[in-house]
Amino acid sequence: MATLSDRQRVDVHSMLAAATALDGVAPLGEQSVLLVDRDGEHVWTEIAGRVVGYANVTPGRDDEPPMAEVVVDPDFRGRGIGTVLAGQLLETFPGVRIWAHGDLPAAAALGRRLGLRRTRELLQLRRDLTGLPELSVPADLRLRTYAGPAEDAELLRVNNAAFEWHPEQGGWTQAQIDERTGADWFDPAGVFLAFDAADDQRLLGFHWTKIHRADDLGEVYVVGVDPAAQGRGIGHVVTLAGLRYLADQGLPAVQLYVEGDNTAALKTYERLGFTRYAVDVAYGAAADSAASA
Repeated sequence: MATLSDRQRVDVHSMLAAATALDGVAPLGEQSVLLVDRDGEHVWTEIAGRVVGYANVTPGRDDEPPMAEVVVDPDFRGRGIGTVLAGQLLETFPGVRIWAHGDLPAAAALGRRLGLRRTRELLQLRRDLTGLPELSVPADLRLRTYAGPAEDAELLRVNNAAFEWHPEQGGWTQAQIDERTGADWFDPAGVFLAFDAADDQRLLGFHWTKIHRADDLGEVYVVGVDPAAQGRGIGHVVTLAGLRYLADQGLPAVQLYVEGDNTAALKTYERLGFTRYAVDVAYGAAADSAASA
């Protein structure tokens, strides 16, 4: 475990901003950005006292492999820094999967140089927020918004049941809920909860929305449905409720992320008018990928 100094953290955040501005896509996901300012598995390269390449690693849950994300300062690209960092990750963290956000040509080329395979795809879908369908809540459902910490136990139960298979979204604890409800972007009016009309204490599904004010963009942050309640159209109802809320905030468009092999979710979102905008790719060693196929 390594700790970045305050000066190194400033370097990393400056590098993230520069890479995002140049590439048009953030090189690290939300959780990895948060890890920059915490103790954890950090790997970096410095030149003349400046951090010019950085990666962090999140341990896998249960039997899942660890996940890593890498960024190289735009001023220092083309010097093999990314290749060295990725090679170090592969050697130090067996089975690690390395995310490439935006599926940029440079990342694909690095993957080829290291003999890596695409092991997972995360699709970013978007749609504009005009022409949304009317929201019709079935008589057997009750829809309302988040009322505070008393909701958290049911949110955790449904989230962890719905995403039991998911390496990042599954296995949440109260810490993950607290982190998000304490974030600057959190708005309880943008969290929609669906209950059975006959039991308004048992959550069936939920939709957290998120607003990226700097980009004038909404996000379908998380949609989860209790597996025992599948087939009742709950995902459609809570998703549309959130979309209409985001439209009411004056936002022109909305994004979401979904696993490339999640056929059921893709069908739901396609019916709501979403189309593919970008793709993030996880790369892993060829032998590891073949063994897990």
